[in-house]
Amino acid sequence: MTDIPPPIPAAPVRRKAKGFLPPKIVKAVSFFIISFCIVASVVACILAIWKFTQEDTLWRLIASFVVVAGGTALFAVVNGIFGEDSSS
Repeated sequence: MTDIPPPIPAAPVRRKAKGFLPPKIVKAVSFFIISFCIVASVVACILAIWKFTQEDTLWRLIASFVVVAGGTALFAVVNGIFGEDSSS
């Protein structure tokens, strides 16, 4: 028997994230905006359940937050797709 340890497999090469804007910043901002929209929608729903707001206001607020959150998520995806490849 030999005392040579078995070879260690090479770690997979990770591609560096690409984006027109820095992907880490875009993900962080997107996370906070979408989280804010979710929390604000929950608060609006609770206020409507307890009759502190009108139902019309509730649906307008939730629709606005859905549009903002969707736009933010779409921007994050588009930033990653159309960003310049940093390896070239």
